Amino acid sequence: MVTPDLSVEVGSVRLKNPVLTASGTFGYGLEFSPFYDLSTLGGVVVKGLSPKPRRGNPPERIVETPSGMLNAIGLQNVGVDRFLSEKLPALRAFDTAVVANVFGETEAEYVEVCEKLDGVDHLAAVELNVSCPNVEEGGMIFGTDPRRLGQVVRAARNALRKTPLWVKLSPNVTDIRETAKAAEAEGADAVTLVNTFVGMVVDVEKRKPRLANATGGLSGPAIRPMAVAMTWNVARAVKIPVVGMGGIMTARDALEFLMVGASAVQVGTANFVTPGVAADVVAGLRTWLTERGITTVRELVGTMRHEPVRAALR
Repeated sequence: MVTPDLSVEVGSVRLKNPVLTASGTFGYGLEFSPFYDLSTLGGVVVKGLSPKPRRGNPPERIVETPSGMLNAIGLQNVGVDRFLSEKLPALRAFDTAVVANVFGETEAEYVEVCEKLDGVDHLAAVELNVSCPNVEEGGMIFGTDPRRLGQVVRAARNALRKTPLWVKLSPNVTDIRETAKAAEAEGADAVTLVNTFVGMVVDVEKRKPRLANATGGLSGPAIRPMAVAMTWNVARAVKIPVVGMGGIMTARDALEFLMVGASAVQVGTANFVTPGVAADVVAGLRTWLTERGITTVRELVGTMRHEPVRAALR
């Protein structure tokens, strides 16, 4: 029996398999190394990086929801300098792609971090988190307006001369295809989607929000059908590669994203439930392909069959 080839390409980035871990759910990767060999993964997307360290929001910052989780961590991180001096050197011990997630409250902050990451050894790509409030424009989220998103992508693209640029799209928009096309037009090498949906949980006894921040980002299996639909729409709207995520718990979940057009996937909230779940997804993909005699996972990308249904005329 032939062992299937799980390798994929996201633009110029070659991955040994299509399974990465999602930013904000896997620390810097090193925290999970006691549970399994990170080299089994296609890649690790680290926590979002800012110019300076951030403490994040006060508690409560995480609330469990039916089939999901609501979080308002506040992008706590060690800052780009400590990442480069402490975290990335340790990650080089593992044979897996490392993607640095980047965010900012101003365009200049995005540029500052991107400039420090450009061309760094063992960094496969930079993933731009555009689901952040722009303090220069009254708190408007960068990623909700195609024009503003295009501007920050252009600035990051100019700062990244050597390192591929991925843009992580927010689902909290009217038409995610428009923001995807704006990212493509300004030089993104790939888009990743979706980030979390805005949600709220209320403590009815105290009549207060459960999160100190009031609202937070909803993730987990509850959002997967919406994430799959958005991935399908974006994959048909742009020519650059798409990386899908949102509620992936099993290999079958990952297959949904691949079949609607994603070249790779990211596993997020499931890491909180089962630390080794991303490796399980890799193993599950290999088994599924082997049982069906499929030689490469790339054969599956974009293969969902769909015939538009026309309403019957009365």
